[in-house]
Formats: sequence, C-alpha cells, structure tokens
Amino acid sequence: MEHQPPAASVPDLPFVNQRDPAQRLGPDGALAVSRRAPMWADVPDEKWGDWRWQLSNRVNSLEEVGGVLNLTDEEREGLSATDKFRVDITPYFISLIDPDDPDDPIRRQVIPLGREREAFTGMMEDSLAEDRHSPVPGLVHRYPDRVLMLVTTQCASYCRYCTRSRMVGDAAQNFNRAEHEAQLDYLRRTPQVRDVLISGGDGLTLAPKLLETIIRGLREIPHIEVIRIGSRVPVFLPQRIDDALCEMLSRYHPLWLNIHVNHPNEITPELARACDRLSRAGIPLGNQSVLLAGVNDCVNIQRELVHRLVEMRVRPYYLYQCDLVEGSGHFRTPVGKGIEIMEGLRGHTSGYAVPTFVVDAPGGGGKIPVAPNYLVSYSDHKVALRNYEGFMTTYEEPTGYRAHDTTRCEFCRYPRTEPGQSGIAGLLGGEQMWIEPSGFAETHTRGSTDGHRLQSPEKWVPYGVGAIRGAPASGDERPPEIETAEDGS
Repeated sequence: MEHQPPAASVPDLPFVNQRDPAQRLGPDGALAVSRRAPMWADVPDEKWGDWRWQLSNRVNSLEEVGGVLNLTDEEREGLSATDKFRVDITPYFISLIDPDDPDDPIRRQVIPLGREREAFTGMMEDSLAEDRHSPVPGLVHRYPDRVLMLVTTQCASYCRYCTRSRMVGDAAQNFNRAEHEAQLDYLRRTPQVRDVLISGGDGLTLAPKLLETIIRGLREIPHIEVIRIGSRVPVFLPQRIDDALCEMLSRYHPLWLNIHVNHPNEITPELARACDRLSRAGIPLGNQSVLLAGVNDCVNIQRELVHRLVEMRVRPYYLYQCDLVEGSGHFRTPVGKGIEIMEGLRGHTSGYAVPTFVVDAPGGGGKIPVAPNYLVSYSDHKVALRNYEGFMTTYEEPTGYRAHDTTRCEFCRYPRTEPGQSGIAGLLGGEQMWIEPSGFAETHTRGSTDGHRLQSPEKWVPYGVGAIRGAPASGDERPPEIETAEDGS
C-alpha cells in the first residue's frame, strides 16, 4: 500500500459571526459602516465618530438641509416657517436619507412639512396631560408605583411627531439642577415609587457628569428598585454610546434602556454596535415605536422591523398610536390600522418579537393596550377561542377549582398600596364593588340636597366587599349595623 503523506494542516481561522449585526463586515473587510452624505466625505473618521462633533455640526436651516437633500416645495415651506417646531439633525442621521426620495421614511420623521401647521379635531398642546399630573416641574406621577422624570428638553435630533413639542427643543424651558433636586426630593418622600423612567428630551444628551449625578441620586434612594432610560440617542447619535458611558451606566444596575426605532432603515451597523455595547454592560434593551402614516403603517414593514430588532437583542416593547399633539395630524392612522398590524404579527412571528399596541389616553389616562379579540365566547364551564389562523377551539374550565386563599398568602396580607388607583384590579380584589365617575352621586340626587326617609346609605353597602364603616371586610364578616337573635335582640 502506497504511503500517503500527511495532509497539510489548515490554520484555524477566527470565527466571525456574520449573523450578529454588530460584527458584520463591509466590502473592505473592516466593520461595516453606513453611507455618508457627500458634503461630509472629507471629514476625518475620528471627527465623524466623535459624538460632540456630530452635535456641533447638526443641520437645521433651509440652506443646510437643502445642501444634503433635494427638497420639495412643501419641505421648503415647512423649513421656512418661523413658528415651526425645532429642526436639528445629526450629520450621521440625515446621511441615511435618500436625497432624491421625498417619501423616504427617515426623511418624513425629521424634515418638516407645511401641513404640520394644520389643525385637526382633538389636537392639544399637551395631549397626555403630563403637566397636569406633575407634582414638581418635570416629574410626571401618573401610575401608582412609577414616575416619568424629565431631565432635559434637548435631543440629538427632533422628531416631527414629538409628544412633548410644547417644551422639547426649547432651551428656555430646560430643567436646571434645582429642579432636578426637587424631583429627587419628591421621590425621597414618596416610598410607593419603585420605578423611575428618565426621559426628556433625551437624558443621554446631558453632560456625562450631570447624567451620572442624576442617576446616582436615584440609586441612593432605597425604595427605587429600577431605573429606566428612554432614549433615541443610539438611533440619532450612536457615537455617544461609547465604553465610558456604558461603564458608568453599568455601576447603577438594575438599569434598563428603551430605544426608539420606527423603520428598518434606521437599523445600521453603528446602531447595532451601540446596542451591543449596552447589552455587554448588562443593560436589557427594548424598543418603542410610533405608528406613523407614510412611514411604518404596513404589517410587512413592522414585521421586518421587529425581526431586525431582536437580531440586535432588542425586544419590541410598545407600538404607540400617534398622539393628538400639535403638528402630528398628517402622521395619524386609524386605530384599526394598528390592530391590523398586530393581527399580522401575533402568531406570524416569535412571541417575543411582538410589541404591545397601545393608545396613550388623551387627557392623561395612561397607556391602554388594544389588540385583536381572541376570546370568541364563554359559558360557565367552557371558553371559546380562536388563533391567528382562524382556528376555533374550546377550553374546558375546571369544576373543582379552589380559589386562592388570600388569608394565608403573605403577599396578599401585605400588598403594595396604590392609593386611589387600584382600578379594575381593586374591584376584582374586593376592595369595592363599583367605581363612580366624578360627580356621579351629585348628578343622581337631581337637585335634592337633604335626602328623604328612604335614602339610607347603609342600603348600598355591599356585605363582604370593601370597607364597612371604615373597617376592612373579610369573607365571614357581617355588617355591624345588622343585629341578630344571638346578639340578644
């Protein structure tokens, strides 16, 4: 048998995971980069990658924007308006826009149109009544256990549909250190708050030392469990997400961060690497999108968006119906469009890639989830359901279910308090039997202020539900005003 020479050893090549968008390479074998508009072609890479340079060289005037994009007449009208909402766009972000496509989805989000000035039914300056639910300037306490903390009015770039356009972009309304301290002081004396969302404006545009001062102030409050940051900086200005920022944030866990991406075209190699740095710093990432006519009002766009997000280890969190805020009329879609999109996501892609579609209630009611109806009908022993395909099934209810014993459950005995805000959960938990609209009792007295002999409040105190004459009810308690024979009557 002829002797075969040993096969030449093949050197081990480093594995490059091309599925990971943060590791993807460009044609030159280096890390992939996004296109750069011709006017910045000669800017050295060191400057282009400097977040401070990006902020200092934002474009905002008709002449500057027109030097990058071929503008339409309506865009010229929008950019020329003296009372327009602020325009500022980083060189990085405007470079992502097709200069010749007036319907480019990124373009529509940041370039003003003349129609922004058109009023529409329901339009408000503060459609979510944030300033109405603000105990101190910049702090919105709408939900029982969490607050929104507005720390600046400044952003890296400005979205044309901004829900806080009443203040965002206006340096004269910016929050100062005394107001930051007032916000922290309110939180120190409000122990029911366990979760703080930092927003603005955009907190990641703050000077690094000031940002850390605020975060450290929160972390020094014992009852603050979770700190969250809502930011579009990774999208507008991914250069800001450097190692120093990530190292600082990692010192204040548990800390979460939600980014804001509306269209797949915003997902770039730079954004992927920024998200990778944040993830490696131990920061869980989510995404909030706004449903925008002409930008992402399409189930196929939304499906591509959520797939690209989870590829970056960013979980889709909320899809918002566009708010009734000034300047946003041309972005609004029917709520039914959002339900149609959710119908095309649930079951058609991974569950963790499906955001919750919400309407942020006009007037300040908070986020209200809206979804297709999968519950078809029910009886006392069976539930009829349908799935995303239209498959109909039934679920047989248990007949011997033993209700949870709240008297033996330590979590039920010592629940977190939600003063005045327990809502439907409070009804189900037996705190009370009904919720009355404001002025309900006065309306139904029909002008009678004295009452009459048949009107005794004890008649409509439900036995075993809620408080009876100030005393919490239990399952076997009887109303103290009702006497029985064994009481000696």
